[in-house]
Amino acid sequence: MAIEQTLSIIKPDGVEKNVIGKIIARFEEEGLTPVGIRMVHLSQQEAEGFYAVHRERPFFGELVEFMTRGPVVVMALEGDNAVAKNREVMGATNPDDADEGTLRALYASGIEENTVHGSDSLENAAIEIKYFFSDIQVFPRG
Repeated sequence: MAIEQTLSIIKPDGVEKNVIGKIIARFEEEGLTPVGIRMVHLSQQEAEGFYAVHRERPFFGELVEFMTRGPVVVMALEGDNAVAKNREVMGATNPDDADEGTLRALYASGIEENTVHGSDSLENAAIEIKYFFSDIQVFPRG
């Protein structure tokens, strides 16, 4: 097993539903340790920059609007195979397709408001963590 880091975001709907603690506890129960964490209210420019890979997609504007409607919690998580583990714990993007007990099955209200984001690769995890955290804001423990 390889110790990795990945980015997770509790999206505005998760913050609004007051499930921040439940989500963090779930990650910890699954072996993912928060090594950087903060709450931020993304500006339009920050959300557009973070989701730039989706700029040409028809849902880009709605995604940016959603991600800027309220604060989010960004976390750098660390653990064995953290990228894959995070995605397993989150569940499928569409909560209707998510396995029972996954975060999206438990808390998401739809594909547009699916409560959590997680890096999709180790390479993107490194980029995404750097988007929200400087090196002195992440405290590796693995």
